[in-house]
Amino acid sequence: MRDYFTLMAGYNAWANARLLDACEALPPGAFTAERGGFFGSIAGTLNHLLVTDRIWTARLAGTPLPSYGLDTLLFTDLAELRAARTAEDAALVAYIAGLADQACAGEFRWTRKADGVEVVGPLWKTLAHLFNHQTHHRGQAHDLIGQAGLQTPSLDLPVYQREAGA
Repeated sequence: MRDYFTLMAGYNAWANARLLDACEALPPGAFTAERGGFFGSIAGTLNHLLVTDRIWTARLAGTPLPSYGLDTLLFTDLAELRAARTAEDAALVAYIAGLADQACAGEFRWTRKADGVEVVGPLWKTLAHLFNHQTHHRGQAHDLIGQAGLQTPSLDLPVYQREAGA
């Protein structure tokens, strides 16, 4: 299992970087422009991913959760968002690198922010959700970038595997 999550953590960082690279070509104001997405704008969607990863990283580390909500717009400046995203992705890669296969099968407990319900299950299910959630919302951001008139980058896992030699 650890090998799978190592692959996904690397892919996650790569795909996030590719989306942010695409955003560099946006005209002024387009990054934060309302586009009708679930989180409004490209910035809103990419901020949601950062917010949720910070929540998950805190849960995984057993540290207090950030106090902000899932729709908090932490950064409207692309460079600031990129720096925070890069740091968060590095933290996820490091966390996965420190796991043993046995840990993936071990019990993990966390409390849902929305309703306070405690969730108990194997760690691998939590990690699968984390990376699946990223993919889901990256797809939304990818669409919003295309709506802004830009050429969207391929985010296919085999492209990452080929480029990274994974």
